[in-house]
Amino acid sequence: MVELKLVGISGALRVDSTNTKFVKEAARLFGSAEFSLADIRFPLYDGDLEQAEGVPETVQSTADLIAAADAIIVSTPEYNKSIPGVLKNAFDWISRVEGNPWQDKPVVIISAAAGRAGGERAQVATREALVYSQPRFVIGPEIGLAQSFKQFDDEGRLTNDLTLENLQVLMTKLRTAAERS
Repeated sequence: MVELKLVGISGALRVDSTNTKFVKEAARLFGSAEFSLADIRFPLYDGDLEQAEGVPETVQSTADLIAAADAIIVSTPEYNKSIPGVLKNAFDWISRVEGNPWQDKPVVIISAAAGRAGGERAQVATREALVYSQPRFVIGPEIGLAQSFKQFDDEGRLTNDLTLENLQVLMTKLRTAAERS
């Protein structure tokens, strides 16, 4: 049996990001898979840069990772009621590669944020930003981790039982979608 390839994308760059922890917890609950955390530290998208130098190697590598994936987890913080610029920039750059690496890929969107809504608006904005690429969104339960800085133990594991239960349901749905692809 071939092991599934799972890619995680965290919309936060901080070393101790709760979104990165959330992606890793989701991957753990997904189960056996070859897991890769994408690096989205790309230059700002600039059409002149693209014309002069082409698509940067870091962008192409991440696009290749997405293209080879059986399933993708995107976790986004909420900055000023939307997604962070680094995540939108990644989507913009990846849209410039040959082909469409997102096409028909099972994708879940989760969020972790300091506020009470847990990044609910950022999830909607993330979905809107990806619609052009035509992934297969795996929907529900929606999981927005509120006050995320209080939700992980020292090992980076989720401590909220309800969130863990819902995340397990979502990861089971993602695995099923990946296995059917």
